[in-house]
Amino acid sequence: MPELPEVETTLRGVAPHSVGRMVSELKVRNRSMRWPVPAGIEAELKNRKLADIARRGKYLLFKFTHGTAILHLGMSGSLRVMPTNSTPEKHDHIDICFDERCLRFNDPRRFGCFLWTPEPSESHDLIQHLGPEPLSDDFNAEYLFRKSRKRKQNIKTFIMDAKVVVGVGNIYANEALFESGIHPLKSAGKLSKAKSEQLSENIKNILQNAITRGGTTLRDFVGGDGKPGYFAQELKVYGHGGEPCRTCAKPLTEKQIAKRTTVYCTQCQT
Repeated sequence: MPELPEVETTLRGVAPHSVGRMVSELKVRNRSMRWPVPAGIEAELKNRKLADIARRGKYLLFKFTHGTAILHLGMSGSLRVMPTNSTPEKHDHIDICFDERCLRFNDPRRFGCFLWTPEPSESHDLIQHLGPEPLSDDFNAEYLFRKSRKRKQNIKTFIMDAKVVVGVGNIYANEALFESGIHPLKSAGKLSKAKSEQLSENIKNILQNAITRGGTTLRDFVGGDGKPGYFAQELKVYGHGGEPCRTCAKPLTEKQIAKRTTVYCTQCQT
């Protein structure tokens, strides 16, 4: 699934080609997404200037003066800048057209969404309960320590909870816990202040590094400019189950935690 760095990379790739431009047409080829693409959204966007594109968690917010289109890439979706007259492929479900160029939404599994709200986006049901952005000042050691008090769930599940902090997906949770020396099954409520400091800083650093490297290409992710991400080359644990730990050389353990692949070192992560 595209995670926060991939979504941020997509935003940075498509924004220069679309913000400030007039939507000439919205083409919806398939409305059957995670939630149906709303009827009438074509008329809402046509001949309207796109004022801005923002990201909230893993959602892209296309801001117009009269409302916001909310897009989620789902499990395997992508949004790319394409010539408007280029032939769409099988899973190219939506085009946001700006005359000669368009933003083309491809989603093979159709787990993504493209919705419309005339209300402030922060009040939408998908947005209003989200926790702070991990790269913001609101997410820090003090916040993480306070939020984790009396929480019995394991720390990996805790930091992946979007109500706690948005955008820390499975790949980056694995990496941040390894860098912090924290066992993924450790109870969140037992997180010390010192480890809260380490973990919050490592989450920020790893996500920022992943954004700089264009995201993580594990299957077929490409950014809005069509280029793949390269952070996968820097992953120390995820995807390396059974291989020697880079720190102590002990084989890395791989198991399912909450149905998500988890890789860690039993010696380095306590």
